[in-house]
Amino acid sequence: MFCHRSLKTNEVVEAFPVGRRLAFDAAKGRLWVVCRYCERWNLTPLEERWEAVEACEEIFRGTRVRKSSENIGLARLPEGLELVRIGKPLRPEFAAWRYGDQFGRRRRRYLLYGVSVAVLGGGTYAAGLAVGLATSTAFQVVNLMNIANSFRPRVWFRPSDGRPRWLNRRNLYATRIIPDEDDPGFRVGWRSLRGRPQWFDGDDARCAIDVVLPRLNSSGGSKRTVQAAVKEIESHRHPRGFLERVAKRGENHRYRGVPGYLSKFPTEITLALEMALHEEEEHRALESELWKLERAWRDAEEIAGIADSLLLPKGADDFVARHSPDGAEHEP
Repeated sequence: MFCHRSLKTNEVVEAFPVGRRLAFDAAKGRLWVVCRYCERWNLTPLEERWEAVEACEEIFRGTRVRKSSENIGLARLPEGLELVRIGKPLRPEFAAWRYGDQFGRRRRRYLLYGVSVAVLGGGTYAAGLAVGLATSTAFQVVNLMNIANSFRPRVWFRPSDGRPRWLNRRNLYATRIIPDEDDPGFRVGWRSLRGRPQWFDGDDARCAIDVVLPRLNSSGGSKRTVQAAVKEIESHRHPRGFLERVAKRGENHRYRGVPGYLSKFPTEITLALEMALHEEEEHRALESELWKLERAWRDAEEIAGIADSLLLPKGADDFVARHSPDGAEHEP
């Protein structure tokens, strides 16, 4: 879960009744639940995936495809469930398709909010003139409201010490990223309300930047900006390499001589950073799955070996040992 909103339910996929949009890759056995509010793709647990992927593939094949490309298809069922079928797309195509909705919806919401504020502000200003309010007084009131709003807590996260950290708008725009030798290759920090610097590394740095970036990227991006962000990540084979490079590039983005301010990075870089962090998180989850699968395979092999030996006649092991290439075939 990313935005903490309900993913809702569906009545179509019995093996996985969660979500109103499901994306699946039958070849790789992956299943995501797409949040319809923030458009975030949430990778489902391994043990809940296999039957659901097969069911999604069967339902998709029996449904009229509304929108499709060579590698990606979208089907909309009468019940309201949407299925996104991933074929064998090139990585840029997949990333642009995947994140285009997410950042595009943010952009539309941001523009709509901006227009609403402009209309409301214009109406308020006109009304103020009509009743004879002093322009300077009105501006002072608005300025005080903006100052108070900048100190209002916006997001929070809980680092490893267990104490939640709240961030206001000033913290968000003062967030810095600097290189670090340990995983994940960067540190994240800002000044607290008391003016003291706070720095986080390791998993705490991941948690911190995961809540900061969506706020900094709240205006989303156009298709061209999203494509530019995808190209930034594409220059590295693994998202982790891009994360390390961004941390080093912070030296070029300064505020009052201090390097590493995320708010001073170009939009395509901060969008790419959010993409890379999300994908790197999935890579870690998949690596954990591979370890689980390997352990299960070894356990299954051991059990199979024991089961097979129970069916062999007595003395079969000695016979195999004598006639194997490394065995003592000519011993008396």
